[in-house]
Amino acid sequence: MFKNLSLVTLALVLFSCAEKQKETKPEVPPNVILIFTDDQGYQDVGTFGSPNIETPHLDQMAKEGVKLTSFYSAQPICSASRAGILTGCYPNRIGIHNALGPGSPTGINSTEMTLAEMLKGIGYKTAIYGKWHLGDSPKFLPTRHGFDEFFGIPYSNDMWPYHPQQGTVFNFGPLPLYENETVLDTLTDQSQLTTQITERSVDFIIRNKNNPFFLYVPHPQPHVPLFVSDKFKGKSKRGLYGDVIMEIDWSVGEILAALKENGLEDNTVVIFTSDNGPWLSYGNHAGSALPFREGKGTAWEGAQREPFIMRYPNKLTPRKTIDVPVMAIDILPTIAEITGARLPNLTIDGKSAWPLLTGESEESPQEAYFFYYRINELMGVRYGKWKMYFPHTYRTMDGQKPGKDGLPGEYKMIEMEEIELYDVTTDISETNNVAEDYPEVVDKIKVLANGMRHELGDSLLELEGFKNREPGKAE
Repeated sequence: MFKNLSLVTLALVLFSCAEKQKETKPEVPPNVILIFTDDQGYQDVGTFGSPNIETPHLDQMAKEGVKLTSFYSAQPICSASRAGILTGCYPNRIGIHNALGPGSPTGINSTEMTLAEMLKGIGYKTAIYGKWHLGDSPKFLPTRHGFDEFFGIPYSNDMWPYHPQQGTVFNFGPLPLYENETVLDTLTDQSQLTTQITERSVDFIIRNKNNPFFLYVPHPQPHVPLFVSDKFKGKSKRGLYGDVIMEIDWSVGEILAALKENGLEDNTVVIFTSDNGPWLSYGNHAGSALPFREGKGTAWEGAQREPFIMRYPNKLTPRKTIDVPVMAIDILPTIAEITGARLPNLTIDGKSAWPLLTGESEESPQEAYFFYYRINELMGVRYGKWKMYFPHTYRTMDGQKPGKDGLPGEYKMIEMEEIELYDVTTDISETNNVAEDYPEVVDKIKVLANGMRHELGDSLLELEGFKNREPGKAE
């Protein structure tokens, strides 16, 4: 009797342990897809206010996920912006400034951990299809920085012999199209690039449906020169620029459909945003940042405030809009928290926005965000509802003849001589400087700025930082 009782007791214990193990079994790590356009304005998505560009897939994605209306790129320029979102650092911390050209002597340092390397470290398959722009020397290519696969171009699509200022301002060589570390072709026509990037993305999803993956899709468009395939040519009320955005929206739709068809949509984080605002000097070939001021290449809101949509079914509340500031440097730590990945050992600037995205918190991840541009110039600070600018020189197309059909207009340079302060929650177009009315706010932001200057410096004041790191050097 006692022997039988012992066997029953043992069976119950084993069953209980099995059930407990089943309950505590970790979830399958989510896939991560980051779709990153180039020079797209805040207004160039239907759900962000476009009056004449149809983006049904992005609009649906916003209905199914979270929309951030105060999301900032890391800087208002290509290479620096990409460095920020992929490393979680202010780009000037890691020595990446402006837009790196072909044959650049510098690029991303191998000591920096990219988002791809972070996720690869916990078993993810990784791919980038599109534009890299963190150095084109072999040691800088994405396959040396955590990506298993690369298809695309190493720098901006206008860095080629057909640039409108070729021979007068620039002297670019051929634009290479890469497969991993091999040049497949030199491009003379880019009209199929968005389609090719999309097809590669869908194929990668299908091939990796049984293991976690990170897919980075940095579209070369809508950076000039604009190119679109025949299936979208002439479809938009916004001309060629609108056609390009419609094709990017189609691409988003194809990626989302592939997730659904392969049973992956509920366990995949999909993020859509852009690297910086519109290149306004190109007129009808540029996007719109309205209602914000200025565009790419400045510190004003139109330069870095970008459309941002994040979709993660069953984890994020659908149709949710968040107005609290977040910056691209916060993406890496946010993904780390979602996936359980370890953060880099080196200092990063970003902080996880996951509590804000889920509704656990209503606070920004950061007390303030710092707007550096050019070579380490601290031009502005976002602090709560305030945006303050320090004296600096900036460019504008205000009052200038805009460019047309792929040719740029000429910027006018403006010298800002005094500190300017704006409440960007009520004065979103930054028209009413209230610095004299809120001296206590000005003083507080000065203190925050000085703290960052101590770390990263400020060339406007000829100050060197103590915690900047060197970029990689080409061999």
